[in-house]
Amino acid sequence: MKILYAIQGTGNGHLARAGDIIPCLEQHGTVDLFVSGAQADITLPYPVKYNSKGLSFYFGKNGGIDFSKTFKKNSSKSVYKEIKNIPVEKYDIVVNDFEPISAWACQKKEIPCVGLSHQAALLSPAIPKPKHYDPIGEWLLHHYAPVQKYAGFHFKAYEPSLFTPVIRKEIRTAQIKDKDHYTVYLPAFDDKKIVPALLRYKRVKWQIFSKHTRKAYHVGPISVYPVQKEAFTESFLSSKGVLCGAGFETPAEALYLRKKLLVIPMKSQLEQHYNAVALKEMGVPVAKNLKKPKSLEKIQHWLDSGQHIQVDYPDTTSEAVATAIRLVSSVQNI
Repeated sequence: MKILYAIQGTGNGHLARAGDIIPCLEQHGTVDLFVSGAQADITLPYPVKYNSKGLSFYFGKNGGIDFSKTFKKNSSKSVYKEIKNIPVEKYDIVVNDFEPISAWACQKKEIPCVGLSHQAALLSPAIPKPKHYDPIGEWLLHHYAPVQKYAGFHFKAYEPSLFTPVIRKEIRTAQIKDKDHYTVYLPAFDDKKIVPALLRYKRVKWQIFSKHTRKAYHVGPISVYPVQKEAFTESFLSSKGVLCGAGFETPAEALYLRKKLLVIPMKSQLEQHYNAVALKEMGVPVAKNLKKPKSLEKIQHWLDSGQHIQVDYPDTTSEAVATAIRLVSSVQNI
């Protein structure tokens, strides 16, 4: 069987997860990789056959998406050309991690396409949902990368086609330490805004990893570093706790490692608000921003707490991949 694995390259989580999914896909056939997007800070340790600029969302500096930059950087003409040219017809199955070019190409050329992603899990009626309805966000969730069938990953396996998070092997086998610093990853905030907010917590050591700086610097007990995989992983594994956005991979790995966790969901990013609801149900504190007194009090309470959340995240990656292959194979009896 010839398989095309299409991966969203906006953000690091998709590519981090792909490293563990690819060997499982290779158990079912010959696998080629397609990566689209322009915001990831890590690279895959596998050859990528096709690359695309894709449809990328660009982070802002105030806690949300920079919509102006997003629209400027995405050309509808080039996107249409890429959809037309990606040769999905050469493959028996396309496995899609929220990647729009291949998903739309499959629709156009009637090629079986299955979603295998965290975003796919958000299509399930069984998961917790935000109270606030976001019609634009919901439309994007359903139509940005449309698939025929899906298997998904979430913080809990809410139904049979959903699985607990893919925890990277390097995290599962890592030596865990507990030093006296907190690791911070808030890619939608400028570090120039994060530093003043966190300086108010006296004698707390923070290690901030920022997409908005090119070199490291230090302000009192705060250290700021550019995002680099090895340095971030070292800080993360030895941290006392993790303050991050309400993405998926980083919170999931923090929970797996029994690290204290507090999340701040990105503004105008529906996926993160879905995640925040699920995490809150599990006992993870959720702050709105780095400004309002209520959010700052919540961070202080978190720092003072002995938070300990128990999760069970066995390695079900092979099972999730097999489920995805089975679901899409049933569409055309492959």
